Amino acid sequence: MTWRMRVVHTTEFEYDHPVVTSFNEARVTPRGDTRQNVILNRVETSPATRGYRYLDYWGTAVTAFDLHAPHLQLIVTSSSVVETDRSWVPAESEASWEDLATDVVADRYHELLVPSRYVPRDRKLTAIAKTLMKGANPVQAVIAAVNWVHAEMEYEAGSTSVHTSAVEAWADRKGVCQDYAHLTLVLLRTMGIPSRYVSGYLHPKKSAEIGKTEIGESHAWIEAWTGSWWGLDPTNNTPITEQHVTVGTGRDYSDVAPLKGIISGGGTADLKVTVEVTRLG
Repeated sequence: MTWRMRVVHTTEFEYDHPVVTSFNEARVTPRGDTRQNVILNRVETSPATRGYRYLDYWGTAVTAFDLHAPHLQLIVTSSSVVETDRSWVPAESEASWEDLATDVVADRYHELLVPSRYVPRDRKLTAIAKTLMKGANPVQAVIAAVNWVHAEMEYEAGSTSVHTSAVEAWADRKGVCQDYAHLTLVLLRTMGIPSRYVSGYLHPKKSAEIGKTEIGESHAWIEAWTGSWWGLDPTNNTPITEQHVTVGTGRDYSDVAPLKGIISGGGTADLKVTVEVTRLG
């Protein structure tokens, strides 16, 4: 069943000294694809700026803007209305291990098969990945990896940071959605399954009341290629549903950070982020 949702994502920086100049990139615009349709989106800033948009290498919409006047505060607000549907789960016979091992797949998806900043190789995790592959086809192996990560990790807000790698989070067996996604990607890429990190939002209630605004959250999950792309949510151990709103994809978090930039001045900064989601239909 299709959902229509409004998502308002607000990021606020408070600086203890004036920022003289800043150059920024915001990746907060939902992605239009076969699972979801973006009806409208606008990205506004305070102080006001003139932004321009482009699609990055991974196909994520980027709003770039800069400020050249001293400011002690920067607020970035993305407001969207999007229609979402469930992600499909492929047939288990979609692709074999032999299909995934071809030179064509290795060349086309090379960047989504090799280690990255947050998704490094690890000897122990390699052994676990090989165990999960035994007797399984690629689709079954993806599901097994997600199940394993969900069972292995304990969700604990604040236990990691945006700079924590999958191996570091796994060492403590604690993390947040970003860590669950990164750890799953380690296993899948070790298996030879092209896989990517997905950023977005999650409505917190399966039976959402229409018209009622809820405090949502930025969220992360994975997509695997087993002949076609499909998604799973390791944090909640579920398929991707109408509650999920996709924003961007990439090798790991560093490719899809919601807001990043370069500033001159500013000193230390306080950061506040809120996500409000409302089911409209």
